[in-house]
Amino acid sequence: MLPAMAKQLRVAVVGPGRLGRALAIGLKQAGYRVEEIVSRTEAASRRRARALAREVGARAVTAKTARLDADLIWLCVPDREIAKVARRLAGSGSWKGKVAFHPSGALGSDELEALRQQGASVASVHPFMTFVRGSVPRLGGVPFGLEGDGAALRLARRVIHNVGGHSISVSKRAKAAYHAWGGFLSPLLLSLLVTAERVAATAGFSAAQARRWAMPIVQQTLTNYARLGPAGAFSGPLVRGDVTVVKKHLQALKKISSAHEVYVALGNSALENLPTKNRAQLRKVLTRGSRVNA
Repeated sequence: MLPAMAKQLRVAVVGPGRLGRALAIGLKQAGYRVEEIVSRTEAASRRRARALAREVGARAVTAKTARLDADLIWLCVPDREIAKVARRLAGSGSWKGKVAFHPSGALGSDELEALRQQGASVASVHPFMTFVRGSVPRLGGVPFGLEGDGAALRLARRVIHNVGGHSISVSKRAKAAYHAWGGFLSPLLLSLLVTAERVAATAGFSAAQARRWAMPIVQQTLTNYARLGPAGAFSGPLVRGDVTVVKKHLQALKKISSAHEVYVALGNSALENLPTKNRAQLRKVLTRGSRVNA
């Protein structure tokens, strides 16, 4: 049975993009009433809003026509637009007793200060997940980073519990580091995989082949990391202290500048954070490698 609170709470989602769509669908599946999907006035944005509104049983509106009489308003707009949109919406009806969230991982709840001044309780509620076109991840099991006003945080924790997520507290001063952590786990991880594709190309494999043959080792590495921890999952020439093999790697990567630099940087990080043998010799080899493309 759905929680009574989920049945009663009314939600408006501002922004029908990738994140707004995933949140609206997740809220609907958890039993919340998604009443409005608020878009920009541009045709493409309005089309996305209409499609999402049909999917979750809401009204598709623009900022000019929105009622914004829901209990919770979730601003799913780009980081640079959050404060601007909040100021624009602050003049739309009464905000007293309402709650407003924004989903930025890097910015604090003060981006919604204009709504706070109108009586709303505000919070940054960031799903620690990647959202891309063509994929709508489920919210179950997803951690949400929280910072903001007491009343907004209490509501956020209940909502997150009902969608199957986990609440984690993030202080204002830690937001940038918290968001950078996520950067390492998805976009920069993807950058590493693309760099690996370039190395695979040098070994004679196409990008499609590289992706196909990479998946077993990547997936097993992540499984080992989750089950055994980083030290237990660490393998290869660095953990063995095999200086000769590392030299061969660096020699092969000389003509792939970015890959060479990434290898040296990650190798040095491994020497600092993971168990390795022949640490001093490996550090000398990597230091000389870093000078090759300096």
